[in-house]
Amino acid sequence: MFRKILLATLITAFACTTAFAASVDGKWKATFDTQMGTQNYTYEFHVDGNKVTGTATNDHGHAQITEGKIDGETITFVEPLSFNGNDIRIEYTGKIDGDQIKFTRKVGEFATEKLVAKRSQ
Repeated sequence: MFRKILLATLITAFACTTAFAASVDGKWKATFDTQMGTQNYTYEFHVDGNKVTGTATNDHGHAQITEGKIDGETITFVEPLSFNGNDIRIEYTGKIDGDQIKFTRKVGEFATEKLVAKRSQ
């Protein structure tokens, strides 16, 4: 009996996690102010289990998302940036809340910024 209850609990937990993770699939848009001026971004996320891939596109180009993970309501990833011949890691940590994600992004050693991305229809 205990095994059946444990198995049912694990299956339910896995199904809920997978369904929730899949809810970030698709396009998200954000506009926010930085030291470099206003940034307009479109993020396109693809979720496979707890792995996140996709692209981050702004007015200056796009980058492949790397090191992407999702854990419950938390999404993390890196946007690699090449700026004036320098490679810079932009590290994102976000809290998913329905059709928005509240991000904190660390731009190398230069800045930490807050932004909100909203699901694009």
